[in-house]
Amino acid sequence: MAEVTLMKTPAETGLAQAFEGAKALLPGNAESRAQAFEQFNLRGLPHRRVEEFKYTDLRSLMREAAPFAAKPSGEEARAALANAKALAGVSALQVPFVNGHFVRDAVRFESLPEGVEVVPLAEALASGHDWLAHLSPIPWASDNPVYQLNTSFMADGVMLRITGPVETPVHLRFVTSSASAVATATRVLVLVEDGASVTLLESHESSNGAGHQPNDVVEIIAGDETDVRHIRMNVEGDQALALSTLAVKMGTEARLTSVNLVAGAAVSRHQVFGLFNGENAKAQINGATMIKGRQHADSTLVVEHGAPHCESRELFKTVIDDEATGVFQGKIIVPHHAQKTDGRMMSAAILLAEGGAMNNKPELEIFADDVQCAHGATCGQLDEDLLFYLMARGLPKKEAESLLVQAFLGEAVEFVDNEPVREALVAAIEEWLRTRS
Repeated sequence: MAEVTLMKTPAETGLAQAFEGAKALLPGNAESRAQAFEQFNLRGLPHRRVEEFKYTDLRSLMREAAPFAAKPSGEEARAALANAKALAGVSALQVPFVNGHFVRDAVRFESLPEGVEVVPLAEALASGHDWLAHLSPIPWASDNPVYQLNTSFMADGVMLRITGPVETPVHLRFVTSSASAVATATRVLVLVEDGASVTLLESHESSNGAGHQPNDVVEIIAGDETDVRHIRMNVEGDQALALSTLAVKMGTEARLTSVNLVAGAAVSRHQVFGLFNGENAKAQINGATMIKGRQHADSTLVVEHGAPHCESRELFKTVIDDEATGVFQGKIIVPHHAQKTDGRMMSAAILLAEGGAMNNKPELEIFADDVQCAHGATCGQLDEDLLFYLMARGLPKKEAESLLVQAFLGEAVEFVDNEPVREALVAAIEEWLRTRS
């Protein structure tokens, strides 16, 4: 039988050449990097025949591999951060990254809030810091090709340790300012010690007109009786192909609230991997996506209830205009020992134009017999009766549509208890509505 050899795409060839040239220069364990890239290289970029990427064919969407960004000068970094707008009005501890590199000078290490420790990842990788043992907390997530690429190329990032109740939000600000297309691979590890609490903000933005290729991973290990509030905003540039991963491992009686707002990038895929590792933990994971033109936005979620008596709620809202395409893939896994699991997942989408499309694939894998689990998905247009009601009272059609869209998306962001952050998310929704064609 003739041996079948898969043809490499230009992007896959470019990634292989980039890794070959960079592997000796990247800090940290060269063996683990090589292993991650070898696993990726065996299969290449995922395509529609790979079930997890059925609706987001990266092999065809990523035509070329952008070069990885060089570390910016201090002046370039300061200018990029001065122009950053996402969550700009929210008072927080800034932990910034410009072109995939941690801007150390922007963090005052001597005056960090009590209960917060920050270690630059590049230095930790070079010195073999003890906290590195906590990287990749969810083993099965490491089989994901997007995650493997980040592991292969990660050159910078930070490790945070939260040791008590932290009132000041911590803002991970990712900015790509290069005028030409560049790739980035940052990794952030957040260790939340038993009994600690923190509000973690994430914002991702980049310049328009350049096909940037960020691939960022944030990993959170939440100990017992912790409270983590995570809010993420994607306002990437109009040509970006943005890949991102959130991995969260939760201990006993841990609490997680995560809200992801997507308005930017030509193509985006945000992956969430969650693992309940202790009993009586609860998670609320929400998404609010607004896309138009020919944007493609993918939200993919896998939550494993690895312990009994845990509760998860997932609510994803998508608004699609013009010829944009939305994707939601969600899976709740309940092993045989995870009795008394309560998991409920919902995806709802509104199409504002006939050319848009929404792909929904909610799944349950249940091996326990004493559980309460449910999933659902809806897709439709704005309620004509409600629209008529508002227009009959003097509102123009576009304003009436905007009010209904705000109410629809508001259900996903109302769980944010920090008022300035919630107002920033609402402002982003309003700005998107104002710029509709």
